Amino acid sequence: MARYINLFTDFGFKKIFGSEENKDILLDFLNTLLADKQTIIDLQYLNTERLGNNILERKAIFDLYCENDKGEKFIVELQRAEQEFFKERSIFYASKAIEEQAKRGKWDYNWQAVYTIAIMDFEFAGMGHNNVKSDVILYDYENKQKFSDKLRFIYLEMPKFNKTEDELETNYDKWLYLLKNIGQLDEIPKRLQAFLFKKIFKLAEVSNYTTKDRKQYEESLKEYRDYYNTIETAEKKAEKKRSIEIARKLLKRGISMEFIAEDTGLSLAEIEKIQKE
Repeated sequence: MARYINLFTDFGFKKIFGSEENKDILLDFLNTLLADKQTIIDLQYLNTERLGNNILERKAIFDLYCENDKGEKFIVELQRAEQEFFKERSIFYASKAIEEQAKRGKWDYNWQAVYTIAIMDFEFAGMGHNNVKSDVILYDYENKQKFSDKLRFIYLEMPKFNKTEDELETNYDKWLYLLKNIGQLDEIPKRLQAFLFKKIFKLAEVSNYTTKDRKQYEESLKEYRDYYNTIETAEKKAEKKRSIEIARKLLKRGISMEFIAEDTGLSLAEIEKIQKE
């Protein structure tokens, strides 16, 4: 087993970011992402399950849900799998954090800002840029100006982050490098020697865990690996199916089996079998 936990497992993510006694870690991470706003001084962890108003309404379950000293809400999510309507899902979840601020009786709709932070182990389709970070607010398209930043979404597409240790300059770079690579490291990198990062590495070291925590992590890691094995198997089957369809079309056109094998990656035996169908 690796020396440090994988932060893309449910156990690893909540171990580092989800404990009250170590909330300075989450504070630093959020302040790094929201560098343009006033520093968050304190956070309070809230119940992660937001219920609908009645049995017919869908509930939302957040990975982490916090409130700062101003009453602003922070939804922090780890997302391994790409979902067709993930953007819409994140908006739906944020709406729960707005709705719960409504007050009975007379209310002027002056709700506190809601921030959604999504750490994604996949790339958004059709985003139109190569940046790791997308920072989304309500925008007046016609007049090209901000409409409101009280509803804000930050999406981190982690596969797009490819900086090496030697290329790390800002605290933002260091955070992304840690998130993506900690589970593969054998020691603390020279550029991550700040006190807070050392604290994270100490919390992430598997050898420090109790038997109970170690077992929970192993189960979470197995779930993580099983998920990716399932995805990889499905992708291979889909690719094989496409190759077979291409081979059929090329055979009908009289293309040589040698060329088809080179073009599709199928073996001559597999192409002969297709030809006999």
